[in-house]
Amino acid sequence: MKVVKFGGSSLANDENLRKAAQKIIQFLKEGQKVVAILSAQGKTTDTLLEDAKKLSNHPNKRELDMLISVGEQISISKFAILLNEMGYRTISLTGEQAGIITDENHTKAKIQEIYTDRIEKELEVNDIVVIAGFQGVDRDGNITTLGRNGSDTSAIAITAALDQRECYIFTDIDGIYDKDPNQYLDAKKLNIISYEEMNKLAQSGAKVLHDRCVKIAQKYNIKIIVQSTFSDNEGSVVQK
Repeated sequence: MKVVKFGGSSLANDENLRKAAQKIIQFLKEGQKVVAILSAQGKTTDTLLEDAKKLSNHPNKRELDMLISVGEQISISKFAILLNEMGYRTISLTGEQAGIITDENHTKAKIQEIYTDRIEKELEVNDIVVIAGFQGVDRDGNITTLGRNGSDTSAIAITAALDQRECYIFTDIDGIYDKDPNQYLDAKKLNIISYEEMNKLAQSGAKVLHDRCVKIAQKYNIKIIVQSTFSDNEGSVVQK
């Protein structure tokens, strides 16, 4: 089994969806089944937040979670439609369907437990299980979201729950750099980086990985492999 995660820029349009699908197909050709965690497409979450703020300066957080969780559901359903059309047995699952239980802190919820029964059952009959990142449900069944870039945390938490030791995170950049390579020509790629160093980067504002996802990876000794969706360049590895 391989666990992979695709960020919003990797899914922004139909062409990008097809490129993301090719990354998964490479794993399938190696005889692996794939669990894929997806973000919302492009700037969908930003657009939904703007829509809410047109209606209220302080939107109710429960209802805000109901709204912004829709972005990931659009991503997973479209991706599953595409992969099924390409001949690969695929099913999409919301956070709730994937067994992700969180606390009640709307818009900044933390994962408490993941019940993997449904994921494992679907892997018995499907090649690919596609899961909505960034979301779960509380004990009362209310949809919750994990905060911006929370799909990273979803991916690492699911990796741990499935007792896997590595997770591929695909982005529009071919690894982790010491500074933004889109802004600085002298940005240096970090081929291998420790959890501690990655935590410092995340806490200082680096947008490569959600800080909570790195903490979970460190706790369960999960190797994070950061690669580009759009190239075959060697990426970066976050590990002990």
